[in-house]
Amino acid sequence: MIAFITGATAGYGYATAEKFLRAGWSVVAAGRRVERVEPLRETYGERVLALKMDVTRRDQVLRAVEGLPAAFKAVDVLVNNAGGAYGLEPAHRAVLDDRDTMVDINVRGLMYCTRALLPGMVERNRGHVVNIGSVAGEFPYPGGNVYGGVKAFTHQFSLNLRADLLGSNVRVTCIEPGLSGGTEFSEVRFKGDKAKAAAVYAGTEPMTADDIADAVYWVATRPARVNINTVSMMATCQAFSPFAIHRTNK
Repeated sequence: MIAFITGATAGYGYATAEKFLRAGWSVVAAGRRVERVEPLRETYGERVLALKMDVTRRDQVLRAVEGLPAAFKAVDVLVNNAGGAYGLEPAHRAVLDDRDTMVDINVRGLMYCTRALLPGMVERNRGHVVNIGSVAGEFPYPGGNVYGGVKAFTHQFSLNLRADLLGSNVRVTCIEPGLSGGTEFSEVRFKGDKAKAAAVYAGTEPMTADDIADAVYWVATRPARVNINTVSMMATCQAFSPFAIHRTNK
């Protein structure tokens, strides 16, 4: 069994790669910083293919998939994990470059990787596309304007894939995590400000990358007759707020 994981060089992606490898799978660990997966190669040897790839570059994605070695071509599970949030400014002050980056990674990258690997799955009449979304795609919060939008796209794209693939044995799942620590997510969002990133998790017990990896592996290993459409998961310390109401003193 072969898993192709994007953004496998850190966070959810690295933990997911390790989870599948421990279970005996072979893994294509794709990302821009492939030197980071060297520990996996040292531990699991030839079952790891470190693939340098930027998901925002369509030509690069297509070449990388076309050039997969024979032992890694028949991908069973694609985990579209590459993504991220950039900035937390309100919509009227948001940095356009940050918005472009979020669309490129979370939307275009998702489409490119899925389009590159899906035809092979359909031809073999088996496979599974697992998209990493976010609770931000369903529940809004201040500053999450574009990130929430791109993760809403991930959710809807996943549902529409299911509609398109009806009649095949190719499955699709969207996994939507909430508060998760031990990853680079907040450091990326705050452009390397470690103190600001750490403050997000102060006084909490967030989920870990291993928790999300467990969910990915669980949905991928259900009986072939079962498709898990969506998994929404939060840390126990996280829940839903009352409606926000702005009041003025008159």
